[in-house]
Amino acid sequence: MDTKLILIEGLPGSGKSTTARLVHEILMQNGIESELYCEGDLNHPADYESVAYFENDQWHRLLEEYSAFRDQIIENCIPEDNSYLLPYKKLVPDIPDTFYEKVSKKDIYELPLDQNMKLIINNWERFSTRAASGKKVHIFECCFIQNPVTVGMIKYGAPLTKVRNYVLALENSVKKLNPILIYISQDNLDYSFRKAIKERPQSWSEGFIHYYTDQGYGKKNHLSGEDGTLKVLKARRQAEEEILKKLSIRKAVINNSAFDEHSHKAALEKLLINHPAKKGKN
Repeated sequence: MDTKLILIEGLPGSGKSTTARLVHEILMQNGIESELYCEGDLNHPADYESVAYFENDQWHRLLEEYSAFRDQIIENCIPEDNSYLLPYKKLVPDIPDTFYEKVSKKDIYELPLDQNMKLIINNWERFSTRAASGKKVHIFECCFIQNPVTVGMIKYGAPLTKVRNYVLALENSVKKLNPILIYISQDNLDYSFRKAIKERPQSWSEGFIHYYTDQGYGKKNHLSGEDGTLKVLKARRQAEEEILKKLSIRKAVINNSAFDEHSHKAALEKLLINHPAKKGKN
């Protein structure tokens, strides 16, 4: 296999997690060393999950306020120019709740969009340089298109041009890895979304609906509830389709409307092992 990065994307409920697992399974079964990073992975090598950002003065005030935990905080921090990154969910749980409340507000995905973009793009570039020197295939679930679209369009209501440029910057950072993008599509968005709501905890659906309707795009368009969330998802689908057209990396759209794991795996095997995707395929 001539790629070191496989990107799995698609809307919620489309089957991204299943696809990512199957891709990992297929590669391992064919003797190809690979590692899977799913959504929410605290050890993700390119994205930042539950990582807070502090400028120098903010950082030192934090250390003073929580001096009893200073050594542990410093041990886990990552210097970034004249600032600091803190993977706060990796800390032991004996730190007071007030600490987590404070640092979560400084999460990289709570920062202004331009600052978020700069930090994320820089991290992808560092990952790409490291990965290029190895042989392992990295499999990323839903952080390449989904995160820029959700933070840019859905959270901040940014125009499509800015969101698209965010994704194109990530694309440019990993081109040396000869990546393959697999986009999972669904014929019936209403069905796949409501299926996801039924199958997942209520806390997931409540948080998801809040994120999609109470800020950015949803708030601007006066949307609410499940029906409003579906309207945002349809707008997101259209945005992602436009972004897909602009990408020059190898890509393939696979329809997973049947939710049949056997046939889905066969399609993935054909793409990855039997007939590798051509450059620019859509």
